[in-house]
Amino acid sequence: MFKLRTVLVFAFTVIVIMLTFIMGFILSSRAERSLQREIGQSLANIAYQMSDKLDNFMWSRQGEVEMLAATYTLAQNNEISEIQNLMGQLQTSFPSFSWIGYMNVNGDVMAATDGILVGSNISERPVFKEGIKGKFIGDVHDAVLLAKLLPNPTGEPLQFVDISMPVMDRNGQVKGVLAAHLSWEWSREVERTILEPQQNHTQDIELFIVSKNEKTILLGPDDMVGRQLDIQLIQNVQNGEDSWEIEEWPDGKTYLTGYAYGDGYLNYEGLGWSVLVRQPEATAFIDLKELTRQFILAGITASLIFAAIGWLLSERITKPIRGITNAANQLRQGKDVKIPVYKSFSDMHILSLSLRSLVDTLVRTETALGDMKNQAHRDQLTGLPNRAALEIYLENTIKDLDMHQEALSFMYLDLDGFKRVNDTLGHQTGDILLQKVANRLREAIPEQDIVVRLGGDEFLIILRSGKNEAMESAHTISYRMIESINSPFIIDLNHVTIGCSIGVSFYPTHDSDVGSIIRLADECLYQSKQSGKNRVTFYHQEEIR
Repeated sequence: MFKLRTVLVFAFTVIVIMLTFIMGFILSSRAERSLQREIGQSLANIAYQMSDKLDNFMWSRQGEVEMLAATYTLAQNNEISEIQNLMGQLQTSFPSFSWIGYMNVNGDVMAATDGILVGSNISERPVFKEGIKGKFIGDVHDAVLLAKLLPNPTGEPLQFVDISMPVMDRNGQVKGVLAAHLSWEWSREVERTILEPQQNHTQDIELFIVSKNEKTILLGPDDMVGRQLDIQLIQNVQNGEDSWEIEEWPDGKTYLTGYAYGDGYLNYEGLGWSVLVRQPEATAFIDLKELTRQFILAGITASLIFAAIGWLLSERITKPIRGITNAANQLRQGKDVKIPVYKSFSDMHILSLSLRSLVDTLVRTETALGDMKNQAHRDQLTGLPNRAALEIYLENTIKDLDMHQEALSFMYLDLDGFKRVNDTLGHQTGDILLQKVANRLREAIPEQDIVVRLGGDEFLIILRSGKNEAMESAHTISYRMIESINSPFIIDLNHVTIGCSIGVSFYPTHDSDVGSIIRLADECLYQSKQSGKNRVTFYHQEEIR
């Protein structure tokens, strides 16, 4: 056998190059996906900011009109001059109100900013017809009556968003209608505040606002405003999705497009505007192309070096190295292979034996560690998660829980009649019963939710759902569990029947502290026990039977 000292430098150089090529390819692929996701999410965030600002602005203006409609002067006083003064003050404070007017129940304009349309009858206009029925917010439209009456230095067509609502007297009777026209030019200002900060690091981005029903472009490049935008992406937006996609637009070009849906703000329901922010794909991924080019050059260079070295080395030297490298790559891919043993060199023989032993030891150690970790987080009797697993689950779940949209239902469950089974049939039967109860509880809840054994015959079930569905979901699943536990168990040919009592509280609805939520659920469990057992009690709710 020969010493390998002379050839180790060359051999390890080959291994390093091969591994560098493999890892470089993996890292390049990940970098490509990461870069796409980063840029797409950036555009989606811009769309969301625009949507949020639009809805917030409309909510504010709606609130100001509501406040004016509810003032004593407007609702109880017939002094037109005072009413007109109030509307003038509102327009001065918020110039985006191009026109504000007060009409009587017949549609006659009694007072208006700058006296425009006073004495005219607009009973056939939607702003009056809808406003007298209740609060009305109309979509963007061209000016009709006001086109020639309002200042228009640019000469561009005037567009408005209407807000109107009835004015009530002290007896709750409709006295008239308060209406306002918002100039659509404010949207350009919102667009400017959103896009200006992006100009230094994001090129060629364009922002669009598209109406819900007609899919008409309300805001965008001048040559596209007023045209219908018919792309598949609009349907995704109107389904309420906020995300990004690579989409082909009507001009035949492909754009990276972020989008968001205007679903309102607080008590403002929104007009369902779709907000899209697009950037040409070639511009968006220009850095990715440079990264790909560099990777290709690096790969070609490494391949040439590898070929030159491989040509210089003899087959007898390179074969063991290739064999060990191939085995290592298969191990990296998760395959069950052994490191081959080579006897051509004494050093290689020792090395291959050592590597094989090392890999076997690492595999056994990893398996043992996995088993130990799993046992530490499992109840040894039932196999259910224990308190340690519960803490880890709560940390991970609460960290990404949407407090505004989602809720956790905490269901504290205790078996009714379990002590009787233990006393009459023995603890071994009781242990088997607990195992069967654990299986039924797991089957009764959705796969993504968790059942924890707290100790004895006490269990904690946690369900994750939307806030609006939390009560209904907890109600359905709690009675599903009661029905399941009530079904007889057959243990060692013994017919065993038990029941269960449940207490339910909701996070974060009832408290922002998880410990307090569990205590509230425990209190509700106690109420179920006191009320006759085998039932569920919801916190701050009357008992449901």
